[in-house]
Amino acid sequence: MVQFIKLRLSGFKSFIDSTEIMIESGLTGIVGPNGCGKSNIVDALRWVMGEISAKQMRGGEMNDVIFNGTASRPARNIAEVSVFLDNSKRKAPAAFNDDDEIEIIRRIERDQGSAYTVNGQEVRARDVQLLFADSATGARSTALVSQGRIGALISAKPTDRRAVLEEAAGITGLHSRRHEAELRLRGAETNLERLDDVLLTLEEQGRGLKRQARQASRYRNIGDQIRRQEAMLFHQRWRAAGEDMDAARENLGEAEVRVTELSRIVAAATTKKTQAAADLPKLRRDEAEAASALQRLLLARDGLDAEEERLTQARQDCESRLAQIAGDIEREKILSQDAATALARCEEERAAINDAQQGEEAAQREALEKVEAVASEVAELENRLTSLTEQVAASEGRRAGLERQIAEIDKRLARNTERIAEVAQQHEALDSDAGNSAQTAQLRETEAAVTAGQAGLEELRASAEKAEKKLATTRAADEKAREALATAEADNARLRAEEETLTTLLATSEAGDGTPLMDEITVESGYEAALGAALGEDLDAPADEDAPMRWRTLPPYEDTAALPGGIEPLSTFVTAPKALSRRLALTGVVTGDAQGRDLAAALKPGQRLVSRDGGLWRWDGFTVDAGAETAAATRLGQRNRLGEIRSQKDAAENKLSGIRARAGEARDQARAALKAERQAQEALRRAYANHHTAQDDHATAVHKAAEVKSRIAGLREADQRLRAERVEAEAERETAQEALTAQEDMSASSREMERLRKETGERRALLIESRSAHDQLNREAAQRRDRLAAIAAEIKTWDARSQAATRQISELQERQQGANAERDKFDARPQEIAAQRAILQDQIDKAEAARAKAAGVLAQAEERLAKVEHLLKVEETNLAEARESRVRAEAVVEQAQQALDGLAERISERLECAPDKALETVNIPPDDDLPEPEAVEKKLERLLRERDTMGPVNLRAEEEARGIEEQIATLQSEREDLVAAISRLRQGIASLNREGRERLLAAFSEVDTHFQELFVRLFGGGRAHMELVDSDDPLEAGLEIFASPPGKKLQVLSLLSGGEKALTALALLFAVFLTNPAPICVLDEVDAPLDDANVDRFCDLIEEIAHKSDTRFVVVTHHRLTMARVDRLFGVTMMERGVSQIVSVDLQRAERLREAS
Repeated sequence: MVQFIKLRLSGFKSFIDSTEIMIESGLTGIVGPNGCGKSNIVDALRWVMGEISAKQMRGGEMNDVIFNGTASRPARNIAEVSVFLDNSKRKAPAAFNDDDEIEIIRRIERDQGSAYTVNGQEVRARDVQLLFADSATGARSTALVSQGRIGALISAKPTDRRAVLEEAAGITGLHSRRHEAELRLRGAETNLERLDDVLLTLEEQGRGLKRQARQASRYRNIGDQIRRQEAMLFHQRWRAAGEDMDAARENLGEAEVRVTELSRIVAAATTKKTQAAADLPKLRRDEAEAASALQRLLLARDGLDAEEERLTQARQDCESRLAQIAGDIEREKILSQDAATALARCEEERAAINDAQQGEEAAQREALEKVEAVASEVAELENRLTSLTEQVAASEGRRAGLERQIAEIDKRLARNTERIAEVAQQHEALDSDAGNSAQTAQLRETEAAVTAGQAGLEELRASAEKAEKKLATTRAADEKAREALATAEADNARLRAEEETLTTLLATSEAGDGTPLMDEITVESGYEAALGAALGEDLDAPADEDAPMRWRTLPPYEDTAALPGGIEPLSTFVTAPKALSRRLALTGVVTGDAQGRDLAAALKPGQRLVSRDGGLWRWDGFTVDAGAETAAATRLGQRNRLGEIRSQKDAAENKLSGIRARAGEARDQARAALKAERQAQEALRRAYANHHTAQDDHATAVHKAAEVKSRIAGLREADQRLRAERVEAEAERETAQEALTAQEDMSASSREMERLRKETGERRALLIESRSAHDQLNREAAQRRDRLAAIAAEIKTWDARSQAATRQISELQERQQGANAERDKFDARPQEIAAQRAILQDQIDKAEAARAKAAGVLAQAEERLAKVEHLLKVEETNLAEARESRVRAEAVVEQAQQALDGLAERISERLECAPDKALETVNIPPDDDLPEPEAVEKKLERLLRERDTMGPVNLRAEEEARGIEEQIATLQSEREDLVAAISRLRQGIASLNREGRERLLAAFSEVDTHFQELFVRLFGGGRAHMELVDSDDPLEAGLEIFASPPGKKLQVLSLLSGGEKALTALALLFAVFLTNPAPICVLDEVDAPLDDANVDRFCDLIEEIAHKSDTRFVVVTHHRLTMARVDRLFGVTMMERGVSQIVSVDLQRAERLREAS
């Protein structure tokens, strides 16, 4: 196997700087405090070996493996881990086996993903994973025992625990290859199903496209007839539109003459109206001026009325203000009196407070002196009491401690005496059992049972292998039979589907009025196209006399011209009703296109020639090239194909019945072989169980003998230790008793302490009372000072209010005088308004008379103008009607022109020619007699309806049909390739399963043997074994562990204690190592749950494995015993927070240097 040399990290988690860790033979220890980054080294090794799960790397996403920065260092964007392998023995896979040393690098950029290189060459992650899997290691290998892996193995389900067996068998890579093959098989089967669906769909599309091609040919014929009818109809409409245009232009000329005459009459009337209206503006201005003068006088009168109302309202407002001012003056006088009363009261209170302040300072000084004196006395008493209390407490504590020590020593002596007696009793019992010959006999019997069980086990293992080989052979035969059955069923299903499709198509074509003659015709194979070309759609007509379109049966021609060239008539190859005898007799069959072209000129009226390829030559020159399919030919071919399919289907069903019978026999043989193989495996498992039971009994007997000897030696040591402990305890009791006797009497000190405590309490009460009196004096003085300050503020406030009231009274009196003067002025104004109103009324009467005179003159002038305007309006109405007639005539001309233009545009769009060339486009001479337009329109409508009833038509159907046929041929070839690939994949998976079962069973036997030996070694006795459970197939079974530590019953792993579970799991892991040694084993704090004795056994075991095999151990530990046993130590430190560094020590070299010195 390849060997690991060193590991290099850069920017990975906490290892920001480039760090190298040498991985040499023996034990390499990694130590350091918690959180320093030891487990990051294990993660780096797992990561470079192809781990793709961020959860397994203890992160949320793969970017978390990149150094994320600290307070003093920025984050990195790249992380890289390299591992160097020794390939000097050329054990690597062929792709990487050219160099003595292999360097595998995994590099990740933030948010960019990982990249792998092997010796500088880029590879896939899968290539790296398979490289390590083939070397019995990898990212998920049991050789990488991370923190919690022991617990996970213990708590795992039996099916999950089977992974350790698979790794021991070396089939981890085989599992991966089988899974990949199964994925390919499922993908190939899915592709085959899809391909079959696509083929069926394409075949159906091909049939549909052939029908569409026939429909397209008919569509083109109808289109040509529609174009001919449209050309005639457009020509007739163009000629009619020209005649309408000439009539419209003649009507327009007459309308223009009448408009000119009426325009002259309206112009004369307009002149009269202008003369009558010339005097009106001056008369209207005179009337307006008179009305304006009258309006101004009326407005002046209204203004006097409004002013009189305003004066009345203003006098009322003045009276209200005078009343409000009088009330305000009275209120301010009351406020001034209240301020004078409040000022007098404040002065009286301030004088009383000043009298109370006399003698205040002296009383405060006297109270303070009393408080200080009492406080001094209390402090002195408390100091004396504290000192005395400490002396008494220390003495009592020492006495109590000595008394407890003596009582504990007495209890120890009693327990020691009882234990010495028990040890003596057990020693006597074991001495009598040690010489028992029954143990020796049992040991010999169990050893003989183990030997016999091993021989029987070998015989049953050979039988099981023979049964498994037979099972593989029968399974392969069964698989071939199933494949043959699937192929036959697919062929039969294809024939049934084609039969159903053809039956449906033919049944659909028969729907209509009567049975078509086509269904009564039998044609020789190969002549379907000839018959379809000869009769075409005429075959769709029935012979029923009630049908609207039908064939009538007529007697044969009495004198029929012979077909040219002596060719045979079509009736020779067709069996048809008599109604077709005339048509068939006049139709000859030629051998090819050349013969048809040569004989076409010699055809008589009614005769025609057809070829087997569908070519048609008619007596009137009509020709159809070979290869143009017709609906009749297609339907006849379908009928013949339906007959062939029905005959093929019967043969296929007979063949399918035989294949089903053979497949049933192969399936029965496979089931019988499976049953025999399971019986052999069951017998083998029972033999294994019996053999394990014999081994357990033998191990139990050996363990019992060794346990008796070990217990006798232990009891002797225990007796010596107990007697030494008794002597030591008696000496301690004597020393404690002497110290207790030497303790002094503290009763006098206790009485003095009580007296001081009482006196201190009395003085403390006096101190509290003195402090309360002193505080009361201070509070009263402060309250008086606060009240004096408040009184000063009140005096200031009331003084300000008094002054403000005086000023307000003065202002109100001034406002009262102004209001009285304004009221006197309002009283004189009403007399002036009455005089002005009388003058205005005289002026208004004169203005009204002048306005009435001007209005009369204006009315007479307007009456004369109205008569002239009425006459003008009548003439203008006549002129407007004439102009409307002209406009209508112009519209008719324009409409006729638009009709001509629209018709020309339609002709250009539909026929792509000028209007006068419409008949030429369809080869109709201009002087021919054309049908009536109504007849043309009816025929055109019938043709359009016929074309519309055809529905959507695919004009590219022929081209698409050819493309579909090419696709079907390509897909048929691909299907054959897929069937072959599926067969190869199934054979490969069966081979992988067979190899996996063989290697897994062999590994199970070897691992179980190693596990039993290692269990006894790690526990110092007991017994354990493994079993495959939950399935008869080893590849699907679970792995259960049964263990019996020394002195306990056999039980499953989950019922053991924590330490026992850890030791059992370690025994299983190391059993795997011994079965399929890995190049490296990483143990991350697996010794944490073990005590010192078990750690010592654990270290002995890994040292032995390291020396006997090429496995290199990397042990992460905190345990001092493990550190002492490794060959070299790497210390992981974190001098800078968040950044890990490595310090290495070679312990073997250090030991040699110490010995040399």
